[in-house]
This record gives sequence, structure tokens and C-alpha cells, in this order.
Amino acid sequence: MRVSERAQRTQVPGSAGAGVPPGVASVLSVLRSSAVVVDAEDRVLRASSAARAFGMVSDDRLVLDELLAMARLVRRDGEIRETEIQVGRARGRSRADGRWFAVRVAPLGSHGLVLVLAEDLTDMRRTEAIRRDFVANVSHELKTPVGALSLLAETVESAADDPEAVRRFAGRMQYESVRLTNLVQDLMTLSRVQGDEPLPDMRPVGLDEVTAEALDRCQIKASSKEIELAVGGQPGLKVRGDEELLITALRNLVDNAVAYSPERTRVVVSTRRVDDLNIEINVADQGIGIPDAEVERIFERFYRVDPARSRQTGGTGLGLAIVKHVTTKHGGEVTVWSKEGSGSTFTIRLPLLEPAAETPAAPLHTTAEI
Repeated sequence: MRVSERAQRTQVPGSAGAGVPPGVASVLSVLRSSAVVVDAEDRVLRASSAARAFGMVSDDRLVLDELLAMARLVRRDGEIRETEIQVGRARGRSRADGRWFAVRVAPLGSHGLVLVLAEDLTDMRRTEAIRRDFVANVSHELKTPVGALSLLAETVESAADDPEAVRRFAGRMQYESVRLTNLVQDLMTLSRVQGDEPLPDMRPVGLDEVTAEALDRCQIKASSKEIELAVGGQPGLKVRGDEELLITALRNLVDNAVAYSPERTRVVVSTRRVDDLNIEINVADQGIGIPDAEVERIFERFYRVDPARSRQTGGTGLGLAIVKHVTTKHGGEVTVWSKEGSGSTFTIRLPLLEPAAETPAAPLHTTAEI
């Protein structure tokens, strides 16, 4: 008899709703929230698969003391209670770990049954955290050039009788103005490409034209450091996309390569057809490289491996984030290989517009030969 009772008790949680009022089980099965029904003896009569997967229920018991305490209070006074809890946070880890739930506990019928509903808030919390960080970073980045412009304007006013000082400070104001303009432009581009809506101007785009335009926009900066910009690979490849966004993404990679490369080195941009479905654009430099610990974070917005060097080069901290979102928007991906002291190679992989006849790879040539 005891064996039979034990078997029945272990089967209760997985049953279709033993002890649950008629119709309630059907309602619970269509709820998006994790649902648990507890009887008068704190046993779980019914639990959704999500509640078990998130670690709220084990066998026929609520394993979270906070939920169990709330269920007992609701059973005692019949009052509905709500709270937020965190599940799965490891000891010693930050509050960002684990999953967050909005919990609502209510009486169910008149036999001591209690209903526990838990709605997953984790994604919403993470989105809010990202938004807060983004606003804080934008405010910080804007404050630097705006503050510099204000200070320089005051300095120019006080040095009105010194033409040389006025020219020097006016040049600095122009630099800060360009930096502010670049930041605003990058913010606008990032806002355009990080949403879920599709791009409106998708049409056939030749990679030869994209490469030529991107390198042309980087030529002045490269020439100032005597860095050679070379082009090579397979000509005639096409993708479907937004030409200006693709130029912006490639220009950001080349700009980044030039900024973090020593003088009198080489940056190579090459294109190739990987298979019948995909092409790759590679940007290789002979720069300082990226530490292994930083590689996973370089595509984050405003993340800089070397903040002091990045600001010195005029970078906004958004270039690689834009590259990532533009590539994703075109159905592709961007990866990086890097070794400290040896340089880096960024690779954009995109879907090929249409299978083309095999064409021989073009030799490398500098932009001066284009």
C-alpha cells in the first residue's frame, strides 16, 4: 500500500492536472508565464515545463523559499501578492547573472490551492541596462567635444589681440567640430542599422566599387602616415545591399587599420568568392594587434581596447559596432583574427548575389594604381 501511495505521489506533478479545478489546467497550458499550482500541503499539483526548466520546481516541491513563503501567506489570508525574484544567480556573481521574474501569487478556489505565475523579465532587464549604458556613454562622448568647443571659444575671445593664438585655437575648434560631427553621424548610422526593420534600399552592389570608394575616403589619413593601401582578390563580385552602408562598414575597417598601424606599413583589402553562396572581404594590417582577452568585446558600442589612443586618433568608439550591425543587416557576419605585434585581419562574409563564372584573382595594387 505504501509503494502504491508513493507511486501516485510522484506522478502528480506530471499529470494533466490532478486536483486542479476543471478548466484551470487548460487555461494554464496556454499562458506564456511559468505557472505552478500548489496544494494545501505545499505540494506541486501542476507545473509548466518552463517553471521546471528555470529551477522553480523540483519533483513536487517549490524549491525557492521566497515563493514558498508567499504561497503560505496567500493561503492564510487570501490576499494576492506580487514581487520580483532572481533565479539561478551563482554565489559571488553579479546581479546581472541569472534570470529575473515578475511573480504573482493568488488563491485558486476554496481548497487551499495557490497559483504562482512568473513572467520572465530577463530580456527586458538586459535591454534596459543596455539602454542606460548607451545613454551614459553618449552623454560622456558628447560632453568632451562640446566642453572643448566651449572652452576654446572663451579662449579665442580672450586672445582676440593675438592673431597667432586665434589661428591655433580656431584650428583646434575645427578639429573638435569634426569630431562632434563624426560622432553624431555614427550615432545616426547605428540607429538606422541596429533595428529589426529591413533596409529599404537593397539592390545589386558591386564590391569593386565599394572597395574603391572606401579606400578613396581613407587615402588622406593613410598618406599622412605613409601607409600603403593595397587592393586585390577576385573582381566582379556582387551582393545585394545598401551601397552607402557597405562603403561605410568597409571604410570603418580600413580607418581602424590605418589608425592602429605604424607608419610606413601596409593595409590590404581583398575580396574572394568562398563558395557558391558567399563572398568575403578581408582587411589585413600590420598594426599593433588586439589582445586575446579583448577580441570578444571589440564590436561593442563605445568599447575601446586603448581609450587614450582611440581618442587621440579621433575615433568615436562606434566604428566596429556599425560594421557588425551593417553586416548582420545584410545577412552576413564579421570575424577577426589578431595577434599582438603582428597585426589583425577583419573578415566580412556576405551572401553572393548570384553564382558567377570563375574569374581569376586580380593581383594586389595600391590605390595610386586605381
